[in-house]
Amino acid sequence: MMYHNPIMLNSAVENLKISGESIIIDATFGGGGHSKEILIKMNRNCRLFAFDRDQDSSQNTINDNRFKLIYSNFRNIKNFLRVENIFKVDGILADLGVSSFQIDTPSRGFSVRFDGPLDMRMNQNQKLSALDVVNNYEEDKLSEILFNNADLKNAKKIARQIVINRKNKIKTTLEFNNSLKSFLKKGSENKTLAKIYQAIRIEVNDEIESLKDFLISSKDLLKKGGRLCIISYHSVEDRIVKRFFKNGNFKTEPSKDLYGKYKKEFKICGSFKTPDVNEIKINNRSRSAKLRVAERLWGKIFWIY
Repeated sequence: MMYHNPIMLNSAVENLKISGESIIIDATFGGGGHSKEILIKMNRNCRLFAFDRDQDSSQNTINDNRFKLIYSNFRNIKNFLRVENIFKVDGILADLGVSSFQIDTPSRGFSVRFDGPLDMRMNQNQKLSALDVVNNYEEDKLSEILFNNADLKNAKKIARQIVINRKNKIKTTLEFNNSLKSFLKKGSENKTLAKIYQAIRIEVNDEIESLKDFLISSKDLLKKGGRLCIISYHSVEDRIVKRFFKNGNFKTEPSKDLYGKYKKEFKICGSFKTPDVNEIKINNRSRSAKLRVAERLWGKIFWIY
């Protein structure tokens, strides 16, 4: 089984602008496809640090003295790099998608297509799983998760149905799918289920707060002119990335000083990019991907009019 087919490989790596003695971060190592391409572009004086919280990614580690794989959530990159005596880097890449290996392994519980345990943990050492969320969360909390993490307009009704059906504990993905049949329109069953799974997976893995912590750390780590390349797959995370690139924070506008000036943290490098037709034909899972690229400006002052 292929662990993961790297999405938008050439475009993502080229936008890192690797040169000289670059220090690059692959924040979501997975199958190692992006890391392998980065190493090809590097000279012998460059260094590549990769992060992944899933211990199964160890099967893809790369034997190269320029490379180091660190098992941790990417929200912790700043602290782990400090241990390596790295305080500034030249480029950071993150692919926010679930790997093909995780999706295609029924025991991980990520896919709507297989029957397996309700799990969805990216780090299998953590306690919280989809089983806990589905069976133990209050109805209001479930509704909030479904709405905020997947933009589901009927979140309240779905949450109510989950609570009714879990009187007999829901233990598997098949049982969970069957409990939601009344919300699945013919012809779009998997699409609706995928959104519900997305919402629960985000909660299980604390993906939104992890992403925010990662972006803040990335801003601190990047040298002036350093590139941040993010591949996202759904509107919830893409909105966060887009706003952060624009404002340097998660507010509706950048912070202003008393004189109406603000610090523009990033230069946005063109509009977002999407996979071409050929890539989508080869790998259908790439169809919703968006690549956004920003360059660190480091506190350049601009007037707001």
